[in-house]
This record gives sequence, structure tokens and C-alpha cells, in this order.
Amino acid sequence: MSGEKDLDQLKREAVEKAKAAALAKRQAKAAGEVPGSPKQEDKPAEQALVQDEKPAETAQEQQIQPAQPAETPALAEDGDDLAKKKAAAVAKAKAAAAAKRKAMDLAGGTAPAEETQAPATPAEEAETAGATDDAKAKAAAAAKAKAAAAAKAKAAAAAKAKAGGTDSADASDDDKAKAKAAAVAKAKAAAAAKAKAAGKPGDTAVAETVPAQVSPNQPFLDKYRKVIEENLGSDVLEDSYINKLSKDVPTLVAKKDTYFKLAQFLKYNELLGFDYLSELHGTDFVTHMEVYVHLFSYKNRQSVALKVKIDRDEPTIESLQPIWAGANWPECEAYDLLGIKFTGHPNLHRILLGEDWVGHPLRKDYEPYDVEV
Repeated sequence: MSGEKDLDQLKREAVEKAKAAALAKRQAKAAGEVPGSPKQEDKPAEQALVQDEKPAETAQEQQIQPAQPAETPALAEDGDDLAKKKAAAVAKAKAAAAAKRKAMDLAGGTAPAEETQAPATPAEEAETAGATDDAKAKAAAAAKAKAAAAAKAKAAAAAKAKAGGTDSADASDDDKAKAKAAAVAKAKAAAAAKAKAAGKPGDTAVAETVPAQVSPNQPFLDKYRKVIEENLGSDVLEDSYINKLSKDVPTLVAKKDTYFKLAQFLKYNELLGFDYLSELHGTDFVTHMEVYVHLFSYKNRQSVALKVKIDRDEPTIESLQPIWAGANWPECEAYDLLGIKFTGHPNLHRILLGEDWVGHPLRKDYEPYDVEV
């Protein structure tokens, strides 16, 4: 009996010791300390006692044995504690990530792709709310640094763009200056050519430095002059030039006494063959009058203009109607409106105004006889 009592006593002591250890762990946990693992030397002694006396267990021992698992709640509590700490760490990381994203949004940037997450659930928001002050401070500092970096980059880009705009403005100014200089040179060349044509001294230096453009019709004019001079002599023409104001048409200016002879030659010469008169009109230049004739060669597909200057006080010139029948009505019109008389015309008369009309309306000195008209 004494042996059984000793065994019971040992078991009771072991149970009391396990309860005391569990109580100590709970107290350590309440105090915020990490509980240590149960002493290994206690368990083997208890297990040895149980294994040595297992065949002789009595009903009393079986009643006492269920009290042994009293240590299990302590171990379960340790596992809960670790799970809670892990959840707290996860919540802290999520809070830091959320703060970082918020800081990036405020700075005008976007969060990296690896930091983009789904919207937080109510549980995550609750965990985020429990983030420590240290994490918030670190996130705020990181956001401030990123915002400063973004502002610095924007300032550098603006300065670069401004510098580029200045360069382009300078380039455009240079282009404008060059274009202006070219326009001035072109205007001087035109003025010199005009002065030369009028027989006035011009700016020869500019005329020499600026080459004149060669007209594509210049070879035709050279051809006409050569053929005329070889057949009629060099004193037939008063002038010849390319009329830039009339599609570069080659223009021949005949003397008054060679006008009719030159017109005949232009039509009947085999190399020229201007068989069609397309236009004839007169012009009052105040100092003199001028008859303009436009001719065309169907054979050569070329055109030429023939001009002659006449006296304004007594405007008389030979009629071209015997050469080109198409000159009939245009010469009557010039007679009606300008008073130019065409000798040799078969029926020179007014065709627009009445025969009793006083004056010629296209003359520069025309004064209406009837003021009401």
C-alpha cells in the first residue's frame, strides 16, 4: 500500500507541476513576454512513471490520468499567439504598401506594377488602421522624397523645352532674314531690268550679280529675229523681248514704216508660218498709241506678238485685213473706241457706238459730249 501511495503522490505532484508551468506561461504571455517551451526534464519523469506502472493501473489512476492534458491549452495558446503575430506583420506590410500608393498618387505618379493590389477588404482595412506610427512615418518620408524627385524632373524638362523653343525661334529668325534678303535682291534686279528697258541708268552692280532667268521661249524669239534679219535686214525691228506679263510670249516691236511688210513676212515665210490672227487691239499710252497683234502658227504650234507705236494726235496705220481676214472686226473696234484709222481696210466703221457719237471712249482725254450718258 505504501508503494501505491507513493505512486499516487508522485502523479499528483507531476500534475500539480504541469499546472504550475501552464499558469506561468499564461502569466508570461499576459506580461508580453514570449513564453518558453516546457521543461523537458519534467515530462520524461512523468512518462517514465506512467510507463513503469501502466499494467497496474487502477480505476483511481484512470480518474487521475485525464488531468494530464492540462498542458495542451498552453501549447494551443502559443500557436494562436504566433498566428496573431504573423497576421499583425502582414497587416503592417499592407499598411506600408497602401501608404506608398497613396503617396505616389499625391505626387502625380503611378505605383509600380508589382505593388498594385486589389481593393482592400473590411478586414484588411481594419488591419491597416492598426499600422504603427513608425510605418506611417517611413511611408510619409518616402512619399515626400518621391514627390521632390518628380518635381525636380518636371523642372528639368520645362527648362529643356524652353531652351529648345529658343533655338527654334532663333532658327526661324535666321530664315526670315534670309528670305527678306532674297526678296530685296530680287526687287533690285527687277528694278535694274526695268530701268535698262526704259533706257535709264540702273544699278548695274546688282544686275551683274543677280542672273536673269532664261525664259523657255527665248530660243523661239532668237529664231524669229534671225530669220527676219536674214531676209528683211536688221533695221526692221525696233525692239524684241520676252513678255513676262503675258505667259512669256515672244514679242516683236516693228517700226511704223515696216509694220505691214513684217506682218506679211510672218505669215508667208515657210519657217515661221503664222497663219492665224487671234487678237488685235489698240491702247492709249497718253504719249503715244499702240496696236497689239497676237499671231499663232498651227504648223509649228508657236505664237508671237507684233506691236507698232503710232502718233497719238494722228493715229493711222496700215490695215492687216488683206493679210488676215480676222483683223476686220478688231480694227473696226479700235477705230470706234480709240479713233485709230486703218488704211486699206475695206469697211472701216463704228460697230459699238453710233456714227453720230462724238469722241472715242477709250482715249485718256475722252470727255462725254452728253453728260447724262
